[in-house]
Amino acid sequence: MKTLIIYYSKHHRNTEKIAKTMGGVLDADVIELGSVKMDKLAGYDLIGFGSGIYYSRHDKSLLEFANSLPKTDKKAFIFSTSGMGLSVYHRALKKKLLDKGFTIIGEFSCKGFDTVGPFQYVGGINKGRPNDVDIARAEEFAETLKKI
Repeated sequence: MKTLIIYYSKHHRNTEKIAKTMGGVLDADVIELGSVKMDKLAGYDLIGFGSGIYYSRHDKSLLEFANSLPKTDKKAFIFSTSGMGLSVYHRALKKKLLDKGFTIIGEFSCKGFDTVGPFQYVGGINKGRPNDVDIARAEEFAETLKKI
């Protein structure tokens, strides 16, 4: 299965670490959002979409990218890093991808070092995250995707 992972990692490269970890397991092409060529997407069977979570949703640029995607019948997975590490924040992106015809085969989230909003005043939360445990969980998640 030919796999592409598209990510946007703005502040501390948290999401980039997870994207590259998954990419290694899946032998995927891992590309930053700004470098994605829309015409190349047709060559992939599975596409992963991820970014940090900002104010309870994926980064605006990733959501706008999802809006611009053509209709498809491809498989996708969603991932994120955030101060809370909750996949409930995937709702907006998931809806956009489902509306485009993607089948979502999995979701992954973990905590990441967060200095956005009020956390900047206390030096951030989750320093050192994603850590080795988070990386191992990302590897396990990617292994499950290989079996689908």
